[in-house]
Amino acid sequence: MIIPDTVFTEIRRLGFDTSPFIYFVERHPVYLPMIRDIIRRIDEGIIKGYGSVITLTEVLVHPRREGKISLENEYRDILQNSRNFELVPISAGVADQASELRSRHNLRTPDALQITAVLSVGCEAFLTNDKKLKHVDDLRIIVLDDYLPEIRKEKDIHFLT
Repeated sequence: MIIPDTVFTEIRRLGFDTSPFIYFVERHPVYLPMIRDIIRRIDEGIIKGYGSVITLTEVLVHPRREGKISLENEYRDILQNSRNFELVPISAGVADQASELRSRHNLRTPDALQITAVLSVGCEAFLTNDKKLKHVDDLRIIVLDDYLPEIRKEKDIHFLT
């Protein structure tokens, strides 16, 4: 399952939350096809991808705890050396704007910083799997789970028959 092309029609700059990178690098069986397709678009220059340095911090914690140096290096390589992808630093200006976003939408600090960082470089959308971010209206929020088959409904229908 991949996200339909129509979702990306007006998106030239796509911000990334941390979870899509974890799904990609650790090859999550459900989300990997979706993320591969998006990474392909970025690699081909169809879309430019952005993340914040917060993502680098978040993805390195687990490999460091587990002593998985190769996984640590894979994350670094993808985030710092990928074509058409850039990590955005957290400046004082971004931090100030994040506090405003956080106060308006009751976000956690890392989420506010991530979103504000990608907004600062002109992203039109933010890729995540956090449904709690859907109410942020400063840019389009793309939630991966919204594009999975509706298994729950199928189970409900099966139960009723």
